[in-house]
Amino acid sequence: MTFSAVDHGMMGRALQLAERGLWTTSPNPRVGCVLVRDGAIVGEGWHEKAGEPHAEVHALRAAGERARGASAYVTLEPCSHHGRTPPCAEALIAAGVSRVVAAMTDPNPLVAGQGLARLQAAGIETASGLLENEARELNIGFVSRMTRARPWLRLKAAASLDGKTALNNGLSQWITGPEARRDGHAWRARACAILTGIGTVRDDDPLLSVRDVATSRQPLRVVVDSRFEIPLNARVLHGGGTLVVGAVDHAEKITALRSTGNFVEILKNPAGKVDLPALLELLASRGVNEVHAEAGCKLNGSLLREGLVDELLLYLAPCLIGDQANGLFNLPELASLDGKRRLQIRDLRQVGVDIRVLARPL
Repeated sequence: MTFSAVDHGMMGRALQLAERGLWTTSPNPRVGCVLVRDGAIVGEGWHEKAGEPHAEVHALRAAGERARGASAYVTLEPCSHHGRTPPCAEALIAAGVSRVVAAMTDPNPLVAGQGLARLQAAGIETASGLLENEARELNIGFVSRMTRARPWLRLKAAASLDGKTALNNGLSQWITGPEARRDGHAWRARACAILTGIGTVRDDDPLLSVRDVATSRQPLRVVVDSRFEIPLNARVLHGGGTLVVGAVDHAEKITALRSTGNFVEILKNPAGKVDLPALLELLASRGVNEVHAEAGCKLNGSLLREGLVDELLLYLAPCLIGDQANGLFNLPELASLDGKRRLQIRDLRQVGVDIRVLARPL
Protein backbone atom coordinates (compact mmCIF):
# COMPACT_ATOMS: atom_id res chain seq x y z
CA MET A 1 0.00 0.00 0.00
CA THR A 2 1.35 3.42 -1.02
CA PHE A 3 0.37 6.37 1.14
CA SER A 4 0.45 10.00 0.03
CA ALA A 5 2.06 12.95 1.77
CA VAL A 6 -1.44 14.02 2.86
CA ASP A 7 -2.00 10.57 4.37
CA HIS A 8 1.23 10.86 6.34
CA GLY A 9 0.38 14.35 7.56
CA MET A 10 -3.11 13.42 8.71
CA MET A 11 -1.95 10.29 10.50
CA GLY A 12 0.78 12.36 12.15
CA ARG A 13 -1.94 14.68 13.43
CA ALA A 14 -3.94 11.68 14.69
CA LEU A 15 -0.90 10.47 16.62
CA GLN A 16 -0.48 13.92 18.18
CA LEU A 17 -4.07 13.73 19.35
CA ALA A 18 -3.61 10.19 20.69
CA GLU A 19 -0.67 11.34 22.78
CA ARG A 20 -2.98 13.68 24.70
CA GLY A 21 -4.34 10.58 26.39
CA LEU A 22 -0.88 9.46 27.50
CA TRP A 23 -1.68 9.74 31.21
CA THR A 24 -5.42 9.05 31.28
CA THR A 25 -6.63 6.21 29.03
CA SER A 26 -5.43 3.21 31.04
CA PRO A 27 -6.31 0.36 30.74
CA ASN A 28 -7.42 1.33 27.22
CA PRO A 29 -4.99 2.23 24.41
CA ARG A 30 -4.17 5.81 23.43
CA VAL A 31 -6.01 6.55 20.17
CA GLY A 32 -6.49 9.60 17.97
CA CYS A 33 -8.74 10.13 14.94
CA VAL A 34 -8.88 12.74 12.18
CA LEU A 35 -11.69 13.06 9.60
CA VAL A 36 -10.78 14.67 6.28
CA ARG A 37 -13.03 15.70 3.39
CA ASP A 38 -11.98 17.59 0.26
CA GLY A 39 -8.50 18.01 1.70
CA ALA A 40 -9.64 19.71 4.90
CA ILE A 41 -9.98 18.40 8.46
CA VAL A 42 -13.68 18.35 9.35
CA GLY A 43 -13.43 16.59 12.71
CA GLU A 44 -10.88 15.22 15.13
CA GLY A 45 -10.77 13.65 18.56
CA TRP A 46 -8.90 11.37 20.92
CA HIS A 47 -9.78 8.81 23.54
CA GLU A 48 -9.55 10.53 26.89
CA LYS A 49 -10.59 8.00 29.53
CA ALA A 50 -11.79 4.40 29.83
CA GLY A 51 -15.58 4.21 29.74
CA GLU A 52 -15.87 7.47 27.78
CA PRO A 53 -16.33 7.79 23.99
CA HIS A 54 -13.52 6.58 21.76
CA ALA A 55 -11.52 8.84 19.45
CA GLU A 56 -13.70 8.05 16.41
CA VAL A 57 -16.89 9.07 18.22
CA HIS A 58 -15.41 12.43 19.26
CA ALA A 59 -14.25 13.08 15.68
CA LEU A 60 -17.64 12.10 14.20
CA ARG A 61 -19.49 14.37 16.62
CA ALA A 62 -17.22 17.27 15.68
CA ALA A 63 -17.73 16.62 11.96
CA GLY A 64 -21.49 16.07 11.98
CA GLU A 65 -22.87 15.73 8.44
CA ARG A 66 -19.47 16.60 7.00
CA ALA A 67 -18.33 13.06 7.95
CA ARG A 68 -20.27 11.62 4.99
CA GLY A 69 -17.77 10.78 2.25
CA ALA A 70 -14.80 11.67 4.46
CA SER A 71 -11.60 9.74 5.05
CA ALA A 72 -10.92 8.67 8.63
CA TYR A 73 -7.35 8.42 9.92
CA VAL A 74 -7.20 6.48 13.18
CA THR A 75 -4.09 5.37 15.08
CA LEU A 76 -5.59 1.97 15.99
CA GLU A 77 -8.01 -0.25 14.13
CA PRO A 78 -11.62 0.72 15.01
CA CYS A 79 -13.12 -1.65 17.57
CA SER A 80 -15.75 -4.12 16.41
CA HIS A 81 -17.11 -5.38 19.73
CA HIS A 82 -19.37 -4.08 22.48
CA GLY A 83 -17.29 -3.20 25.53
CA ARG A 84 -17.98 -0.23 27.80
CA THR A 85 -18.91 1.63 24.60
CA PRO A 86 -20.50 0.56 21.27
CA PRO A 87 -18.21 -0.55 18.39
CA CYS A 88 -16.56 2.33 16.52
CA ALA A 89 -16.62 0.42 13.23
CA GLU A 90 -20.42 0.60 13.29
CA ALA A 91 -20.31 4.33 14.07
CA LEU A 92 -18.04 4.99 11.06
CA ILE A 93 -20.32 2.95 8.80
CA ALA A 94 -23.41 4.78 10.03
CA ALA A 95 -21.71 8.16 9.46
CA GLY A 96 -21.04 7.27 5.80
CA VAL A 97 -17.25 7.65 5.71
CA SER A 98 -15.73 6.43 2.44
CA ARG A 99 -12.21 5.44 3.59
CA VAL A 100 -10.56 4.37 6.84
CA VAL A 101 -6.78 4.33 7.31
CA ALA A 102 -5.48 2.69 10.49
CA ALA A 103 -1.91 3.02 11.70
CA MET A 104 -2.01 -0.54 13.06
CA THR A 105 -4.39 -3.42 13.60
CA ASP A 106 -5.65 -3.94 17.13
CA PRO A 107 -3.66 -6.60 19.08
CA ASN A 108 -6.75 -7.21 21.24
CA PRO A 109 -8.03 -10.70 20.30
CA LEU A 110 -11.58 -9.30 20.53
CA VAL A 111 -10.78 -7.08 17.54
CA ALA A 112 -7.64 -8.33 15.70
CA GLY A 113 -8.64 -7.38 12.16
CA GLN A 114 -12.38 -7.72 12.64
CA GLY A 115 -12.92 -3.96 12.74
CA LEU A 116 -11.34 -3.42 9.34
CA ALA A 117 -13.14 -6.50 7.97
CA ARG A 118 -16.50 -5.10 9.07
CA LEU A 119 -15.72 -1.80 7.34
CA GLN A 120 -14.72 -3.60 4.15
CA ALA A 121 -17.93 -5.64 4.22
CA ALA A 122 -19.83 -2.34 4.31
CA GLY A 123 -18.06 -1.17 1.15
CA ILE A 124 -15.61 1.19 2.85
CA GLU A 125 -12.06 1.35 1.52
CA THR A 126 -9.55 0.41 4.22
CA ALA A 127 -5.78 0.45 4.67
CA SER A 128 -3.41 -0.08 7.56
CA GLY A 129 0.29 0.18 8.38
CA LEU A 130 0.74 3.97 8.04
CA LEU A 131 3.19 5.15 10.77
CA GLU A 132 2.70 1.79 12.44
CA ASN A 133 5.93 1.92 14.45
CA GLU A 134 5.00 5.28 15.96
CA ALA A 135 1.52 4.01 16.86
CA ARG A 136 2.96 0.84 18.39
CA GLU A 137 5.44 2.81 20.53
CA LEU A 138 2.62 5.00 21.82
CA ASN A 139 0.78 1.89 23.03
CA ILE A 140 3.75 -0.34 23.81
CA GLY A 141 2.22 -1.42 27.12
CA PHE A 142 -1.20 -2.22 25.68
CA VAL A 143 0.43 -4.25 22.91
CA SER A 144 2.53 -6.09 25.49
CA ARG A 145 -0.49 -6.95 27.63
CA MET A 146 -2.48 -8.19 24.64
CA THR A 147 0.29 -10.23 23.01
CA ARG A 148 2.40 -11.42 25.99
CA ALA A 149 -0.18 -11.33 28.83
CA ARG A 150 2.19 -9.13 30.82
CA PRO A 151 2.78 -5.38 31.06
CA TRP A 152 5.68 -3.48 29.57
CA LEU A 153 8.18 -2.98 32.39
CA ARG A 154 10.28 0.17 32.41
CA LEU A 155 13.00 0.27 35.06
CA LYS A 156 13.95 3.75 36.21
CA ALA A 157 17.09 4.52 38.19
CA ALA A 158 19.19 7.56 39.04
CA ALA A 159 22.93 7.22 39.50
CA SER A 160 26.23 9.03 39.54
CA LEU A 161 28.51 8.80 36.51
CA ASP A 162 30.32 5.93 38.23
CA GLY A 163 27.02 4.03 38.40
CA LYS A 164 26.22 4.48 42.10
CA THR A 165 22.66 4.96 43.32
CA ALA A 166 23.16 5.54 47.05
CA LEU A 167 25.78 5.75 49.77
CA ASN A 168 26.63 2.61 51.71
CA ASN A 169 24.43 3.91 54.55
CA GLY A 170 21.43 4.07 52.18
CA LEU A 171 21.37 7.84 51.62
CA SER A 172 20.38 8.69 48.04
CA GLN A 173 18.48 12.00 48.14
CA TRP A 174 19.31 13.65 45.91
CA ILE A 175 21.81 12.41 43.34
CA THR A 176 20.07 14.03 40.35
CA GLY A 177 18.70 17.53 39.96
CA PRO A 178 15.10 18.81 40.15
CA GLU A 179 14.58 18.75 36.37
CA ALA A 180 15.45 15.05 36.20
CA ARG A 181 13.17 14.28 39.15
CA ARG A 182 10.31 16.15 37.49
CA ASP A 183 10.93 14.26 34.26
CA GLY A 184 10.88 11.00 36.21
CA HIS A 185 7.47 11.90 37.62
CA ALA A 186 6.16 12.44 34.09
CA TRP A 187 7.21 8.87 33.28
CA ARG A 188 5.52 7.70 36.48
CA ALA A 189 2.33 9.45 35.41
CA ARG A 190 2.08 7.50 32.13
CA ALA A 191 2.46 4.15 33.92
CA CYS A 192 -0.42 2.09 35.29
CA ALA A 193 1.59 0.80 38.25
CA ILE A 194 4.73 1.83 40.16
CA LEU A 195 6.78 -1.07 41.50
CA THR A 196 9.35 -1.08 44.28
CA GLY A 197 10.88 -3.43 46.84
CA ILE A 198 10.94 -3.60 50.62
CA GLY A 199 14.54 -2.36 50.69
CA THR A 200 13.56 0.94 49.08
CA VAL A 201 10.60 1.28 51.45
CA ARG A 202 12.92 0.80 54.44
CA ASP A 203 15.65 3.11 53.18
CA ASP A 204 13.64 5.94 51.61
CA ASP A 205 10.05 5.56 52.91
CA PRO A 206 8.72 6.80 49.53
CA LEU A 207 5.17 7.89 48.76
CA LEU A 208 5.55 6.31 45.32
CA SER A 209 3.05 8.76 43.84
CA VAL A 210 3.06 11.32 41.01
CA ARG A 211 3.64 14.76 42.47
CA ASP A 212 5.89 16.93 40.30
CA VAL A 213 3.50 17.00 37.32
CA ALA A 214 -0.26 17.53 37.21
CA THR A 215 -2.23 14.32 36.75
CA SER A 216 -5.83 13.23 37.22
CA ARG A 217 -4.86 9.62 37.95
CA GLN A 218 -2.43 8.01 40.36
CA PRO A 219 -0.87 4.67 39.32
CA LEU A 220 -1.32 1.55 41.42
CA ARG A 221 1.50 1.25 43.98
CA VAL A 222 3.09 -2.21 44.25
CA VAL A 223 5.61 -3.37 46.87
CA VAL A 224 7.55 -6.64 46.58
CA ASP A 225 8.02 -7.80 50.17
CA SER A 226 8.70 -11.54 50.46
CA ARG A 227 8.40 -11.75 54.26
CA PHE A 228 5.84 -8.96 54.77
CA GLU A 229 8.33 -6.78 56.64
CA ILE A 230 6.73 -3.50 55.56
CA PRO A 231 6.02 -1.16 58.50
CA LEU A 232 2.32 -0.41 58.84
CA ASN A 233 3.17 3.31 59.07
CA ALA A 234 5.09 3.29 55.76
CA ARG A 235 4.06 6.25 53.65
CA VAL A 236 3.42 4.04 50.62
CA LEU A 237 0.49 2.52 52.53
CA HIS A 238 -1.13 5.88 53.32
CA GLY A 239 -4.60 6.19 51.84
CA GLY A 240 -4.86 2.48 51.05
CA GLY A 241 -4.99 0.93 47.61
CA THR A 242 -1.38 -0.30 47.62
CA LEU A 243 -0.67 -3.89 46.56
CA VAL A 244 1.83 -5.68 48.80
CA VAL A 245 3.11 -8.95 47.35
CA GLY A 246 4.79 -11.51 49.59
CA ALA A 247 5.85 -15.14 49.64
CA VAL A 248 4.85 -16.27 53.15
CA ASP A 249 1.51 -16.68 54.89
CA HIS A 250 1.93 -14.03 57.59
CA ALA A 251 -1.72 -13.99 58.69
CA GLU A 252 -1.43 -11.22 61.30
CA LYS A 253 0.40 -8.79 59.00
CA ILE A 254 -1.83 -9.60 56.04
CA THR A 255 -4.95 -8.89 58.12
CA ALA A 256 -3.47 -5.58 59.30
CA LEU A 257 -2.60 -4.52 55.76
CA ARG A 258 -6.05 -5.36 54.43
CA SER A 259 -7.75 -3.61 57.34
CA THR A 260 -6.16 -0.33 56.21
CA GLY A 261 -7.54 -0.66 52.68
CA ASN A 262 -4.48 -2.16 51.04
CA PHE A 263 -4.30 -5.30 48.91
CA VAL A 264 -2.22 -8.42 49.58
CA GLU A 265 -1.17 -11.28 47.31
CA ILE A 266 1.05 -14.29 48.05
CA LEU A 267 3.08 -15.37 45.02
CA LYS A 268 5.88 -17.75 46.00
CA ASN A 269 8.55 -19.13 43.69
CA PRO A 270 10.61 -22.31 44.40
CA ALA A 271 13.32 -20.21 46.09
CA GLY A 272 10.84 -18.82 48.59
CA LYS A 273 10.89 -15.35 47.05
CA VAL A 274 8.13 -13.46 45.24
CA ASP A 275 7.41 -15.00 41.83
CA LEU A 276 8.07 -11.94 39.68
CA PRO A 277 6.76 -13.34 36.35
CA ALA A 278 3.56 -14.36 38.14
CA LEU A 279 3.32 -10.85 39.59
CA LEU A 280 3.46 -9.31 36.10
CA GLU A 281 0.79 -11.75 34.90
CA LEU A 282 -1.37 -10.72 37.87
CA LEU A 283 -0.92 -7.04 37.04
CA ALA A 284 -1.84 -7.72 33.40
CA SER A 285 -5.05 -9.42 34.58
CA ARG A 286 -5.83 -6.20 36.45
CA GLY A 287 -5.51 -4.14 33.25
CA VAL A 288 -2.01 -2.81 33.89
CA ASN A 289 -0.31 -1.87 30.60
CA GLU A 290 2.91 -0.24 31.80
CA VAL A 291 4.87 -0.88 35.00
CA HIS A 292 7.33 1.75 36.19
CA ALA A 293 9.88 0.10 38.50
CA GLU A 294 11.86 2.23 40.96
CA ALA A 295 13.74 -0.12 43.23
CA GLY A 296 17.12 -0.94 44.72
CA CYS A 297 19.92 -2.99 43.23
CA LYS A 298 18.53 -6.33 44.51
CA LEU A 299 15.09 -6.10 42.91
CA ASN A 300 16.59 -4.37 39.86
CA GLY A 301 18.97 -7.29 39.45
CA SER A 302 16.22 -9.88 39.92
CA LEU A 303 14.04 -8.23 37.28
CA LEU A 304 16.95 -8.20 34.84
CA ARG A 305 18.02 -11.77 35.58
CA GLU A 306 14.50 -13.04 34.97
CA GLY A 307 14.25 -11.20 31.65
CA LEU A 308 11.39 -8.99 32.79
CA VAL A 309 12.92 -5.56 32.02
CA ASP A 310 11.73 -4.22 28.67
CA GLU A 311 13.26 -0.77 28.96
CA LEU A 312 15.78 1.09 31.10
CA LEU A 313 15.26 4.75 32.02
CA LEU A 314 18.53 5.93 33.54
CA TYR A 315 19.37 9.39 34.83
CA LEU A 316 23.12 9.96 35.22
CA ALA A 317 24.29 12.86 37.37
CA PRO A 318 27.58 14.69 36.73
CA CYS A 319 29.22 13.49 39.94
CA LEU A 320 31.30 10.63 41.36
CA ILE A 321 30.44 8.82 44.59
CA GLY A 322 33.06 6.07 44.90
CA ASP A 323 33.27 2.31 44.69
CA GLN A 324 31.98 1.66 48.23
CA ALA A 325 28.56 3.09 47.37
CA ASN A 326 25.62 0.98 46.17
CA GLY A 327 25.41 0.04 42.49
CA LEU A 328 22.53 -0.12 40.03
CA PHE A 329 22.04 -3.85 39.62
CA ASN A 330 22.78 -6.88 41.76
CA LEU A 331 24.00 -9.20 39.00
CA PRO A 332 26.37 -12.17 39.14
CA GLU A 333 30.05 -11.64 38.41
CA LEU A 334 31.11 -12.38 34.84
CA ALA A 335 34.10 -14.54 33.98
CA SER A 336 34.06 -13.27 30.39
CA LEU A 337 32.80 -10.17 28.63
CA ASP A 338 30.89 -12.49 26.34
CA GLY A 339 28.28 -12.57 29.10
CA LYS A 340 27.69 -8.82 29.18
CA ARG A 341 24.12 -7.65 28.79
CA ARG A 342 23.93 -5.63 25.59
CA LEU A 343 21.57 -2.69 25.25
CA GLN A 344 20.19 -0.62 22.40
CA ILE A 345 20.18 3.11 23.13
CA ARG A 346 16.78 4.45 22.07
CA ASP A 347 17.16 8.03 23.26
CA LEU A 348 19.91 10.12 24.82
CA ARG A 349 19.42 13.68 26.03
CA GLN A 350 20.32 16.17 28.72
CA VAL A 351 17.67 16.97 31.33
CA GLY A 352 18.78 19.88 33.47
CA VAL A 353 22.35 19.09 34.47
CA ASP A 354 21.80 15.32 34.16
CA ILE A 355 21.90 12.89 31.24
CA ARG A 356 18.86 10.73 30.50
CA VAL A 357 19.41 7.39 28.77
CA LEU A 358 16.53 5.34 27.41
CA ALA A 359 17.71 1.86 26.43
CA ARG A 360 16.29 -1.60 25.73
CA PRO A 361 17.93 -4.98 26.28
CA LEU A 362 18.91 -6.72 23.05
